[in-house]
Amino acid sequence: MTAGDGLRANRVSAATERGGATVCLLAVGLAFVLVGLFGAAIGAARTARQQARVAADFGALAGAGRALDGEAAACGRAGELVGANAARLSACRLDGLDVLVTAEVTVTPLPWLTRTATATSRAGPIRG
Repeated sequence: MTAGDGLRANRVSAATERGGATVCLLAVGLAFVLVGLFGAAIGAARTARQQARVAADFGALAGAGRALDGEAAACGRAGELVGANAARLSACRLDGLDVLVTAEVTVTPLPWLTRTATATSRAGPIRG
């Protein structure tokens, strides 16, 4: 065996493994993209949940201010504030002087994935 034989064997193995690192790099890049999309979807869902909570809270507070005027007036005012907070009023009822408001926010974190975040709040006079 001569020195040239070893050199020729290294060339042959190098020629057969060309592009192996490219495939690994593409796989790692795809993994990073998928993790990023998953993180963005979770962030969008959490933001929608918080937005639904805020809309329901403000709607309940606004409705409680009109509770003495009846359910129609209280729920009408609650619906206005829920809508102003980019949510949809899905339920509203008057329970004595308490107003219960349920708000929904629809979120599409990924083009093929649509979810609805729902929150319910109660507001009324202090009992004690």
